Amino acid sequence: MEETLHERAGEGSVTCDSPGANVVEVLKKKVFEGGEVTREEALALAAVTDKAVLYEAAGEIRDRFAGRYFDTCSIVNARSGRCSENCKWCSQSVVFKTHVREYELIDEGSCLELARLNARYGIDKFSFVTSGRSLSDKNIDRLCDYARKIRAELGIKLCASMGLLGREQLLRLKEAGITRYHCNLESSRRFFPTLCTSHTMDEKIETIRAAQEVGMEVCSGGIIGMGETMEDRVDLALTVRGLGVKSIPVNVLNPIPGTPLEGTPPLADEEVLTTVAVFRFINPDAFLRFAGGRMLIAHIEEEAIRAGINSAILGDMLTTVGSKVVEDMEKVKRLGFTTIDNGERGVREF
Repeated sequence: MEETLHERAGEGSVTCDSPGANVVEVLKKKVFEGGEVTREEALALAAVTDKAVLYEAAGEIRDRFAGRYFDTCSIVNARSGRCSENCKWCSQSVVFKTHVREYELIDEGSCLELARLNARYGIDKFSFVTSGRSLSDKNIDRLCDYARKIRAELGIKLCASMGLLGREQLLRLKEAGITRYHCNLESSRRFFPTLCTSHTMDEKIETIRAAQEVGMEVCSGGIIGMGETMEDRVDLALTVRGLGVKSIPVNVLNPIPGTPLEGTPPLADEEVLTTVAVFRFINPDAFLRFAGGRMLIAHIEEEAIRAGINSAILGDMLTTVGSKVVEDMEKVKRLGFTTIDNGERGVREF
């Protein structure tokens, strides 16, 4: 692969000092010209030794296809614990003893106050996240009522992450003003069954397609650092691209005591940054979103933004502590981004 790309670089106007730089430049040019990076090419990018060149190129791709707009969202843990599923990373499963707080549904007053707080901070989207395989019709009705009230009072955009819902349930959410649905694929099709056996990736994809059919945007990504390979991460990035997903959370595993992954060693910084950059090459115009595990990579966050990140979940992360919203906003602006969508996104100039 390296030799092939090096030869291709020699045929055109691209000149680089090293074979690794040639790989990056050739594939950056391909993306700039509207081409899609293949699996083989993505793995060649991940293997490049000159990481600085890779990260810089990924940032250039982000700027070209997504502009300098930084998308922000926050989440409310609307239903906690009591989940029947056996996802090995999750503190909310009844299968594991994690002592997570449990409640059936957040009360309306608390939910609305959290939405008001996020709106005051200037956060763009507010998402209802519930534990469990799916959600009962009764709870969906209650959350739809919350959503209508939030939209009427605040105008903040709304998202939901409520498990494996059906088309009719998703349509009700859409009609209540929830415009984006979140359903992480988590990892590759190969690796997912080693992490969860109580549902399948096909069920997740069915939910994603149903959300798209009713006119919702989709947010879907995964967790890195669960023992998967770079090949698994590339396959995940290719799968969400194939599904037309434009909001891709990149979670870093925060090993929760009591879960089967509690002793998992952390990823090296370089591996995290390389994953971000490769995801950007594969999904040039997507929102690559900081999500769970942010506090574990706080020391390389600015590098990750330069390598292609352009969105984040701000505030607390379900059952673990998140980041400080004001500091996040200041950091984004200092790095040259705006949190106001000025219409740049999607404009391509060649």
